[in-house]
Amino acid sequence: VGVNLIHAALLRHHDTDLILKSLLENLGAERIEIDMIQCLGPAFPGVDHRILALKLVQLNLSDAAMFSSRGEVLQPSEALYKKPILVERGSFRPVTYVNVDMIQCARQQFALKAGGDGGEEEIVTLFELTMKNLLATGEIDYADFLARADVLAATGATVLISDYFEYYRLAAYLRRYTKRPIAITMGIPSLREIFEEHYYENLEGGILESFGRLFRNELTLYIYPLMDKSSRQLINVQKLKVAPHLQSLYEHLVGNGYIESLDFYSKDYLHIFSRDVLARIREGDPTWKEMVPPPVADLIVERGLFGCE
Repeated sequence: VGVNLIHAALLRHHDTDLILKSLLENLGAERIEIDMIQCLGPAFPGVDHRILALKLVQLNLSDAAMFSSRGEVLQPSEALYKKPILVERGSFRPVTYVNVDMIQCARQQFALKAGGDGGEEEIVTLFELTMKNLLATGEIDYADFLARADVLAATGATVLISDYFEYYRLAAYLRRYTKRPIAITMGIPSLREIFEEHYYENLEGGILESFGRLFRNELTLYIYPLMDKSSRQLINVQKLKVAPHLQSLYEHLVGNGYIESLDFYSKDYLHIFSRDVLARIREGDPTWKEMVPPPVADLIVERGLFGCE
């Protein structure tokens, strides 16, 4: 890899894609992983390291990459080392009050379990984008990705890009770097989804094996409630029903504290859904501004993101 890097720096510096693709020539991703790259100096004017972080995962050089709210690429082994970690997965098109409220509520509740001298301030908080989400239309739209990255940056978020659609694989990745507690926060729709057995057909032990891997090392799911649009009923951890043959498993996980309901959420935000906000932006309905934090609204208007005119 050192020879490949020197060769790329000397002969392929005009194209960062070529640099990335050449790093594993005659090696293969099964032999080495590259989870951080920076291109600095006069030969690389205007390089956006967030795009480079994304391409590391897209080109299978790494299964995950991180960058800060300032667009700086982060070394996961340093940023996550021996820290309690909280993750929120989403599409973030755009970031809404629900996304912010969810992570803040989970952070406060998780701090009681995370322990340590640093308390809540010690927790590393990540907003995760998966390759499956970014490839939802068949190929990655880099402008759309940067729009999401920009609105996340407006909230001060650290972003994790991963190729881990299954949560147990995400948990295993995070566990490389810390033995401290790990938490994942999500809404009721995502919780329903992880109880769909077809996602685990590649595992010999199916859904039981996936949950065994997910919850084995101090991992907790914090669940944000849902206001059902049709019934106008609040659905939380206690009221959720999964497939009848999995209900006992679900109740076991809840009863033993692996799945917890978020207690101190804002009821004023329960009507907000990202897809609804996105539709209002594209339709020119100004009410979308009431559903996102002011810095996010200002950025969307200023830069014309997500079809805003």
